[in-house]
Amino acid sequence: MNARAISKQLRTLADAEIACHSQGFFKTGKGEYGEGDRFLGIRVPELRRYIRQFRDVALDEVLRLLASDYHEERLFALLLLVDQFKRGPDPQRRWIYQHYLANTHHINNWDLVDCSADKIVGVWLQQRSRKPLYRLARSTSLWERRIAIMATFHLIRQHDFEDALAICELLLNDEEDLIHKAAGWMLREIGKRDTAVEMAFLDVHYAVMPRTMLRYAIERLPEADRRAYLIGKRASPDY
Repeated sequence: MNARAISKQLRTLADAEIACHSQGFFKTGKGEYGEGDRFLGIRVPELRRYIRQFRDVALDEVLRLLASDYHEERLFALLLLVDQFKRGPDPQRRWIYQHYLANTHHINNWDLVDCSADKIVGVWLQQRSRKPLYRLARSTSLWERRIAIMATFHLIRQHDFEDALAICELLLNDEEDLIHKAAGWMLREIGKRDTAVEMAFLDVHYAVMPRTMLRYAIERLPEADRRAYLIGKRASPDY
């Protein structure tokens, strides 16, 4: 089985109406973050149904599929990489991690990042140096910066918040709304596990945080605290 055969199978699932909708949803117009991306029109649950069928395809072939012009084929390649990473021994995991970071130019929309960064980069770095996250967070690439913050989702699930907080701080002045949303989301996830940790970060930074980041971060806080952060009148901490 090779990338061409997988592509042939996936294209039998194409739906022009869904593809048209996806073109708008993923902002593919001129000057937008997904400019020029092409879609077949395949829903994610349909793609997932084929993972088991193709899960043992050679990794080199998966990388060929990741280089596809079509969004869903790149997404399917990433789902295969996640599956093979999860099931593989350490040498295979290392290979997938290294080639994932070598191919970030193909991981070029928010859903592609979000389905894979924590499950590959976050898991691999859990017991290793986190320095690669900071290199990614300082990248000129929007998608590498999103990989950096989304990779911390795995660490957050382990109640390891230090790097997520540090990267959120690095991204406070980021110009991209997609970064504001991701950072706010990760702060909210920290708060779901330890409200005091999240609010300690917010108390220091809320006045200068991008509004979108702040709104995402405070979604699950008590109404009084949400209001106080939004109007800039947060009282002295009570935790």
